Amino acid sequence: MTEGGEISHEANKKVAMGVVAGVVAMVCLAFAAVPAYRAFCQVTGWGGTTQRAATGAADVLERRITVRFDGTVGRDLPWTFRPEQMSQTLHVGETGLAFFEATNGSSTPLVGRATFNVSPAKAGQYFNKIECFCFTEQTLKPGETVSMPVTYFVDPKIADDRNLDEVETITLAYTFFRHDEPSSSPKAEPKGP
Repeated sequence: MTEGGEISHEANKKVAMGVVAGVVAMVCLAFAAVPAYRAFCQVTGWGGTTQRAATGAADVLERRITVRFDGTVGRDLPWTFRPEQMSQTLHVGETGLAFFEATNGSSTPLVGRATFNVSPAKAGQYFNKIECFCFTEQTLKPGETVSMPVTYFVDPKIADDRNLDEVETITLAYTFFRHDEPSSSPKAEPKGP
Protein backbone atom coordinates (compact mmCIF):
# COMPACT_ATOMS: atom_id res chain seq x y z
CA MET A 1 0.00 0.00 0.00
CA THR A 2 1.03 3.56 -0.57
CA GLU A 3 1.07 6.25 2.07
CA GLY A 4 -2.53 7.27 1.33
CA GLY A 5 -3.83 3.73 1.88
CA GLU A 6 -4.40 2.99 -1.79
CA ILE A 7 -3.44 -0.34 -3.32
CA SER A 8 -0.62 0.00 -5.85
CA HIS A 9 -1.07 -0.53 -9.57
CA GLU A 10 1.27 -3.56 -9.49
CA ALA A 11 -0.79 -5.25 -6.78
CA ASN A 12 -3.94 -4.74 -8.86
CA LYS A 13 -2.22 -6.37 -11.86
CA LYS A 14 -1.22 -9.40 -9.77
CA VAL A 15 -4.73 -9.86 -8.41
CA ALA A 16 -6.28 -9.50 -11.89
CA MET A 17 -3.83 -12.03 -13.36
CA GLY A 18 -4.61 -14.46 -10.52
CA VAL A 19 -8.36 -14.13 -11.11
CA VAL A 20 -7.95 -14.62 -14.88
CA ALA A 21 -5.74 -17.68 -14.32
CA GLY A 22 -8.32 -19.09 -11.88
CA VAL A 23 -11.18 -18.59 -14.37
CA VAL A 24 -9.18 -20.21 -17.19
CA ALA A 25 -8.33 -23.17 -14.94
CA MET A 26 -12.00 -23.62 -13.93
CA VAL A 27 -13.15 -23.53 -17.57
CA CYS A 28 -10.53 -26.13 -18.55
CA LEU A 29 -11.55 -28.35 -15.63
CA ALA A 30 -15.22 -28.04 -16.57
CA PHE A 31 -14.52 -29.25 -20.12
CA ALA A 32 -12.28 -32.08 -18.87
CA ALA A 33 -14.77 -33.22 -16.22
CA VAL A 34 -17.26 -34.93 -18.56
CA PRO A 35 -14.71 -37.15 -20.39
CA ALA A 36 -12.91 -37.87 -17.12
CA TYR A 37 -16.18 -38.83 -15.40
CA ARG A 38 -17.18 -41.01 -18.35
CA ALA A 39 -13.78 -42.77 -18.31
CA PHE A 40 -14.00 -43.29 -14.53
CA CYS A 41 -17.49 -44.81 -14.82
CA GLN A 42 -16.43 -47.04 -17.71
CA VAL A 43 -13.42 -48.40 -15.83
CA THR A 44 -15.16 -48.92 -12.48
CA GLY A 45 -18.73 -49.65 -13.54
CA TRP A 46 -19.78 -46.90 -11.12
CA GLY A 47 -23.40 -45.83 -11.39
CA GLY A 48 -24.36 -48.89 -13.40
CA THR A 49 -22.11 -48.11 -16.34
CA THR A 50 -21.52 -51.23 -18.39
CA GLN A 51 -18.26 -52.40 -19.92
CA ARG A 52 -17.40 -52.92 -23.58
CA ALA A 53 -15.72 -56.13 -24.75
CA ALA A 54 -14.29 -57.22 -28.09
CA THR A 55 -15.24 -60.88 -27.60
CA GLY A 56 -17.25 -63.06 -25.26
CA ALA A 57 -15.99 -64.55 -22.01
CA ALA A 58 -13.45 -67.38 -22.04
CA ASP A 59 -15.27 -69.30 -19.27
CA VAL A 60 -18.92 -70.13 -18.63
CA LEU A 61 -19.96 -70.86 -15.03
CA GLU A 62 -22.83 -72.92 -13.63
CA ARG A 63 -24.24 -69.85 -11.86
CA ARG A 64 -27.21 -68.38 -13.72
CA ILE A 65 -28.33 -64.75 -13.83
CA THR A 66 -31.55 -63.36 -15.25
CA VAL A 67 -31.17 -60.20 -17.33
CA ARG A 68 -34.30 -58.04 -17.55
CA PHE A 69 -34.70 -55.41 -20.23
CA ASP A 70 -36.25 -51.96 -20.12
CA GLY A 71 -36.67 -49.25 -22.75
CA THR A 72 -37.92 -45.67 -22.52
CA VAL A 73 -37.84 -42.55 -24.69
CA GLY A 74 -37.10 -38.92 -23.78
CA ARG A 75 -39.99 -36.44 -24.09
CA ASP A 76 -38.51 -34.66 -27.12
CA LEU A 77 -38.30 -37.80 -29.28
CA PRO A 78 -41.58 -39.04 -30.82
CA TRP A 79 -40.51 -42.68 -30.95
CA THR A 80 -41.79 -45.81 -29.32
CA PHE A 81 -39.04 -48.05 -27.96
CA ARG A 82 -39.35 -51.37 -26.17
CA PRO A 83 -37.50 -54.62 -25.57
CA GLU A 84 -38.68 -57.51 -27.74
CA GLN A 85 -38.21 -59.90 -24.81
CA MET A 86 -38.82 -59.16 -21.14
CA SER A 87 -35.86 -61.17 -19.82
CA GLN A 88 -33.29 -63.85 -20.54
CA THR A 89 -31.68 -66.27 -18.09
CA LEU A 90 -28.10 -67.21 -18.95
CA HIS A 91 -25.10 -68.84 -17.34
CA VAL A 92 -22.49 -66.33 -16.15
CA GLY A 93 -20.05 -65.95 -19.05
CA GLU A 94 -22.56 -67.14 -21.66
CA THR A 95 -23.13 -64.69 -24.53
CA GLY A 96 -26.69 -63.41 -24.88
CA LEU A 97 -28.44 -61.69 -27.76
CA ALA A 98 -31.43 -59.43 -27.13
CA PHE A 99 -33.44 -57.17 -29.45
CA PHE A 100 -35.15 -53.83 -28.95
CA GLU A 101 -37.76 -52.38 -31.30
CA ALA A 102 -37.95 -48.69 -32.16
CA THR A 103 -40.55 -46.88 -34.28
CA ASN A 104 -40.39 -43.28 -35.48
CA GLY A 105 -43.91 -41.94 -35.01
CA SER A 106 -43.20 -38.59 -36.66
CA SER A 107 -43.44 -37.40 -40.26
CA THR A 108 -39.72 -36.53 -40.47
CA PRO A 109 -36.49 -38.52 -40.20
CA LEU A 110 -35.11 -38.35 -36.66
CA VAL A 111 -31.81 -39.27 -35.07
CA GLY A 112 -31.78 -40.82 -31.61
CA ARG A 113 -29.03 -41.90 -29.24
CA ALA A 114 -29.50 -44.39 -26.42
CA THR A 115 -28.05 -43.99 -22.96
CA PHE A 116 -27.84 -47.06 -20.77
CA ASN A 117 -27.17 -48.44 -17.33
CA VAL A 118 -27.66 -51.58 -15.30
CA SER A 119 -29.09 -52.16 -11.87
CA PRO A 120 -28.06 -53.00 -9.33
CA ALA A 121 -25.37 -50.41 -10.11
CA LYS A 122 -22.69 -52.53 -8.43
CA ALA A 123 -23.08 -55.11 -11.23
CA GLY A 124 -22.12 -52.60 -13.94
CA GLN A 125 -18.44 -53.46 -13.84
CA TYR A 126 -19.27 -57.09 -14.71
CA PHE A 127 -21.85 -56.46 -17.44
CA ASN A 128 -20.14 -56.46 -20.85
CA LYS A 129 -21.55 -55.48 -24.22
CA ILE A 130 -19.86 -56.82 -27.35
CA GLU A 131 -22.16 -55.15 -29.90
CA CYS A 132 -24.92 -52.64 -29.22
CA PHE A 133 -27.14 -50.19 -31.07
CA CYS A 134 -26.23 -47.80 -28.26
CA PHE A 135 -22.64 -47.45 -29.53
CA THR A 136 -23.81 -45.08 -32.30
CA GLU A 137 -26.79 -42.87 -33.03
CA GLN A 138 -29.73 -44.36 -34.93
CA THR A 139 -31.62 -42.63 -37.75
CA LEU A 140 -35.21 -43.69 -38.38
CA LYS A 141 -37.27 -42.55 -41.36
CA PRO A 142 -40.87 -41.38 -40.83
CA GLY A 143 -42.95 -44.34 -39.67
CA GLU A 144 -39.97 -46.71 -39.81
CA THR A 145 -39.72 -49.62 -37.34
CA VAL A 146 -36.38 -51.34 -36.70
CA SER A 147 -35.20 -54.24 -34.57
CA MET A 148 -31.87 -53.42 -32.89
CA PRO A 149 -29.58 -56.02 -31.29
CA VAL A 150 -27.38 -56.01 -28.22
CA THR A 151 -24.87 -58.82 -27.64
CA TYR A 152 -23.73 -59.12 -24.04
CA PHE A 153 -22.39 -61.34 -21.24
CA VAL A 154 -21.87 -61.18 -17.49
CA ASP A 155 -18.16 -61.48 -16.69
CA PRO A 156 -17.27 -64.64 -14.73
CA LYS A 157 -15.21 -62.43 -12.38
CA ILE A 158 -18.54 -61.59 -10.73
CA ALA A 159 -18.18 -64.92 -8.88
CA ASP A 160 -15.09 -63.58 -7.08
CA ASP A 161 -16.93 -60.50 -5.78
CA ARG A 162 -18.60 -61.49 -2.49
CA ASN A 163 -20.53 -58.21 -2.59
CA LEU A 164 -22.51 -59.63 -5.54
CA ASP A 165 -23.23 -63.16 -4.28
CA GLU A 166 -26.93 -62.32 -3.79
CA VAL A 167 -27.40 -60.85 -7.28
CA GLU A 168 -29.67 -63.11 -9.31
CA THR A 169 -31.21 -60.48 -11.61
CA ILE A 170 -29.64 -57.59 -13.52
CA THR A 171 -31.75 -55.00 -15.35
CA LEU A 172 -30.34 -53.50 -18.54
CA ALA A 173 -32.14 -50.22 -19.21
CA TYR A 174 -31.95 -47.89 -22.21
CA THR A 175 -33.39 -44.44 -22.78
CA PHE A 176 -33.41 -42.95 -26.28
CA PHE A 177 -32.97 -39.19 -26.61
CA ARG A 178 -33.14 -36.95 -29.66
CA HIS A 179 -29.65 -36.46 -31.09
CA ASP A 180 -29.52 -33.57 -33.55
CA GLU A 181 -25.80 -33.70 -34.36
CA PRO A 182 -24.74 -37.02 -35.95
CA SER A 183 -21.25 -38.22 -35.13
CA SER A 184 -18.66 -39.09 -37.75
CA SER A 185 -18.80 -42.79 -36.83
CA PRO A 186 -20.70 -45.12 -39.17
CA LYS A 187 -24.32 -45.96 -38.39
CA ALA A 188 -24.87 -49.42 -36.97
CA GLU A 189 -27.19 -51.34 -39.24
CA PRO A 190 -30.22 -52.70 -37.38
CA LYS A 191 -30.61 -56.46 -37.66
CA GLY A 192 -33.72 -58.56 -37.52
CA PRO A 193 -34.19 -61.65 -35.39
